[in-house]
Amino acid sequence: MSRFMRGLPSSVALIATVALLAPQALAQSKPTWMPARTSAVALVGGTVHTVTGGTLNNATVVVQGDRITAVGAGAAVPAGAQVIDCRGKHVYPGFVAANTQLGLTEVSTVTGSNDNAETGTLNPNQRAEVQINPDSDLLPVTRINGITSALTVPGGGSVMGTSALIHLDGWTHEDMTLRAPVGLHVQWPNMTPVRAWFEQRTDEEQNKARDEAIAAIRIAFQDARAYWKARDAQGKPGAGSLDRDVRWDAMRAALNGEIPVFIHADRLNQFRAALDWADELGLKRLVIVGGYDAWRIADELKTRDIPVIVAGVLATPNRRHEPYDEAYAVAGRLHAAGVSYCIADDGRGGVHNARNLPHHAAMAVAFGLPEEEAIKSVTIHPARILGAGDRVGSIEVGKLADLQVTDGDALLPSTQCLQVLIGGKVIAMESRQTRLFEKYDARPRGAKARAR
Repeated sequence: MSRFMRGLPSSVALIATVALLAPQALAQSKPTWMPARTSAVALVGGTVHTVTGGTLNNATVVVQGDRITAVGAGAAVPAGAQVIDCRGKHVYPGFVAANTQLGLTEVSTVTGSNDNAETGTLNPNQRAEVQINPDSDLLPVTRINGITSALTVPGGGSVMGTSALIHLDGWTHEDMTLRAPVGLHVQWPNMTPVRAWFEQRTDEEQNKARDEAIAAIRIAFQDARAYWKARDAQGKPGAGSLDRDVRWDAMRAALNGEIPVFIHADRLNQFRAALDWADELGLKRLVIVGGYDAWRIADELKTRDIPVIVAGVLATPNRRHEPYDEAYAVAGRLHAAGVSYCIADDGRGGVHNARNLPHHAAMAVAFGLPEEEAIKSVTIHPARILGAGDRVGSIEVGKLADLQVTDGDALLPSTQCLQVLIGGKVIAMESRQTRLFEKYDARPRGAKARAR
């Protein structure tokens, strides 16, 4: 025991001893779940699907730091690089999930673990990037299926706040945030009454709630514009004082067209009402999220350059008279019409199913979407719609090294994602689910246990 610990109570001396020894112990026993970060990584010999530059056979992707520095069959492997043998394997860019609440919710029945349903109608000051829980168990579950970045969207009310594009790895929300704010999100109400087992309100009550929600959205944007007109006049002769309002402060970028307004809607009458409202306010940058009926106004969307985030290919028809494949075919129809689009998860199965993003794209292939387009619909298309096409979404020199190595077609459920890189970091391919599998697969087995 060192000199300064003599005379201390035993419990205090023990704590002090542990504090002194802890750094040595950590240095000697680095956790296995923290893969070493090397100065360079080379993925060698794989079939590289660049997305924007075709498919390269027997090619090498070189990563230095967080960036891709070389791609091609003749790319030289830097001395001392960590080499990942990809012979017989495929290398794809990491998938971009364009509609999630990853990092905002954990266990739906535990209120304290959820930050995705703010109270009140108007919450434009919500910022998804500062609400994120970097330690969420759902992030590893999602990323080991090849999803490396995601748009996380706050919830609650009609004006829900601003979203953030995040990496699915990082110690803090600052580490994880790729771009924020990405857009201001508005939940457009149903224009006609819903008749379903979960809807207990009468038609009159639903219509009243619709009118109140639309009025609240309209007034919020009008008030925000008036607020900024007054703010900009501050200091000029005759201008009075003005108290700051964090709600209207948060809306300036959307009002000025610096970021788009994301309209969450599925039905044709919702689109018509929302577009009329946007024209009334002079909003130029819009994105539709949901888009079930978007193909019905494809010509207008193309003319106005309004992208659609098709939120949910694996969905049942919204109307009883529609064919079973109505949702499956939406992405293919938008592509054929020349509308800018991408495919995302619909969130109906909960944030836990964000990992199924590639399977939505695979279903769209079976119902009209070309296979090459399906890969783009979950990589470069969402990256461009979210304003990050110059950083992620394809395998190009200079872009962030968000990569995945698979043993087959990355969209198919039967394909295994073998390795993921996020920002050049080789990610440990484990999650709470894999740890539980390994734990119970190694359980003691008695004489009467079923053979493996």
